[in-house]
Amino acid sequence: MAHRTPPGSSASHASCLDLWREKNDQLVQQTKVAQDSGLSPRRQQLAQDALEGLRGLLHSLQGLPAAVSVLPLELTVICNFITLRASLAQGFTEDLAQDIQQGLERVLETQEQLKARLEHGLRGLWDSVLRVSSLLPELLPALHHLAGLQAALWLSTDRLGDLTLLLQNLNVSQSRASEDLLLLLKTWKPPAEESDAPLTLQDAQDLRGVLLTAFAYRQGLQELITGNLPRALSSLHEAASGLCPRPVLVQVYTALGTCLRKMGSPQRALLYLVAALKGESTWGPPLLEASRLYRQLENTAAEIECLELLVEALSVAHIPEAPQLLIEVELLLPRPDPASPLHCGTQSQAKYLLASRCLQTGRAENAAEHYLDLLALLLDGSEPKFSPPPCPPGPCVPEVFLEAAAALIQAGRAQDALTVCEELLSRMSSLLPKRPRLWGHARRGTKELPHCSPWVSATYLLQGQAWVQLGAQKEAISEFSRCLELLFQATPKDKEQGPASSCEQGCTSDVALQQLRAAALISRGLEWVASGQDTKALQDFLLSVQVCPGNQDASFHLLQTLRRLDRRDEATALWRGLEAQTGLPQENAAWSLPLYLETCLGWIHPPDRETLLEEFRTSLLETCDL
Repeated sequence: MAHRTPPGSSASHASCLDLWREKNDQLVQQTKVAQDSGLSPRRQQLAQDALEGLRGLLHSLQGLPAAVSVLPLELTVICNFITLRASLAQGFTEDLAQDIQQGLERVLETQEQLKARLEHGLRGLWDSVLRVSSLLPELLPALHHLAGLQAALWLSTDRLGDLTLLLQNLNVSQSRASEDLLLLLKTWKPPAEESDAPLTLQDAQDLRGVLLTAFAYRQGLQELITGNLPRALSSLHEAASGLCPRPVLVQVYTALGTCLRKMGSPQRALLYLVAALKGESTWGPPLLEASRLYRQLENTAAEIECLELLVEALSVAHIPEAPQLLIEVELLLPRPDPASPLHCGTQSQAKYLLASRCLQTGRAENAAEHYLDLLALLLDGSEPKFSPPPCPPGPCVPEVFLEAAAALIQAGRAQDALTVCEELLSRMSSLLPKRPRLWGHARRGTKELPHCSPWVSATYLLQGQAWVQLGAQKEAISEFSRCLELLFQATPKDKEQGPASSCEQGCTSDVALQQLRAAALISRGLEWVASGQDTKALQDFLLSVQVCPGNQDASFHLLQTLRRLDRRDEATALWRGLEAQTGLPQENAAWSLPLYLETCLGWIHPPDRETLLEEFRTSLLETCDL
């Protein structure tokens, strides 16, 4: 078979080859000097100069007809160029595939098989090149090196089918029939380079280790998200045992902690999270996962401490380390996904999680302070009016206001709660309907938001509770009445607008609206009771039972009022119904209510329902004895 050679004598050819090789080696050494320069302008300049030098050298080599004697150097230069360019860009770009394609075409050019490059694209080129590689053993180390870069490119772009076929072709002697990428990467054995081979920035064996770790981690994370925990555990263990730089190892250990927690092994999970935090105590994801673990273990103090550290970690601006001028595992990992267990969100999201957990666990004073800090974060430079809430994974801003007000009331800071409520109302007043209308009609062709009415109603409810705490009965009843007026003037009747945001669904669900109405009616009824107006209280308690039949609190308050009014027959009938329900879960108990509403419902909960039922039973028996 004819091989083409560059024109000129063999001596001049050897001289040029030596010069090109010396140039390649010098540029590799220059890149390594740049790597040792840290994050500095000199580093960037040295690396950029080396990249341009490799580009020029490649242009010189490819300006001549392809020759088998030169191809090992030419392919090595291509590999060094792609490695340096991808590392400087911190990712693979499509034009790097063109560099790989040109190298493959040059190999086929020496075998006079140029038609192959037009048949099946890059995958077809690899098939053709690897078929003829047995005739060119001197090219095998460089071809495997180039194949490693192709594998990195395809892994980073999720072309796993093409990657599987490439590795099957590389593993001619073993595991060729396997479609398990992890197994194919493990069994791929790149040929060792000769001792006098041109210098490389990163050899094929090192690339294989990077690919193995990156794929094992990607696969483990995907299995973790989809719930296949045993496979996730196996893949993540594989990733942890490979070439894992410290930042990636922290992620792998965190994912292992998540996996083991979900598998019911909290102590083993804790060991991995502790390992993840060693030397990286300000790294967010392991702190967030540790808070989840402690919550599962019902260790609230440790959970809150982890969340406090998470907020602190996300508030610190981290100075990134200079990345290696190599293909690293990080370059092959997917972009952060909010669905990933490793996504720890922003400082404000972490602050919200801390504030809400403090409120849920009875740390009202801490919750109030965290909510006020959070509002300051959210409103710094914010627009004067709210937009419709695209709110996952946390609540929308109006609900943060409402939870802040609830926390302040819970902490005994009623006046501050009124200030927060007034701020919320001032921001939302222009978005409210100007007259009663169905929310479904209000949405069509207007800027009025259907979910504003429940938010404003809830604001009036919280203002009423703040006035109750301040002992201003008249103002409290007025606020409860405003809440009810707004709630009863409209009904959620919109089936044509498509799916609502999760935040809108939470505040306008039928269950939430029922409970909000019941909370306002019971709250106003309790104020009527406090002022000695049991008849008015009876009306509110009766109506609360009608609008929210599953709310046992409303029934208990109604029972007490009927007893005071000496309406014995009605009280007895109600008591029998409550006795039958004792020990049963409340209707709608499985529904998730907004946190501010759960807090409000806690304030109107009868203190000892069992005692009340027993007292009524005793009085009923005494009456029967008479």
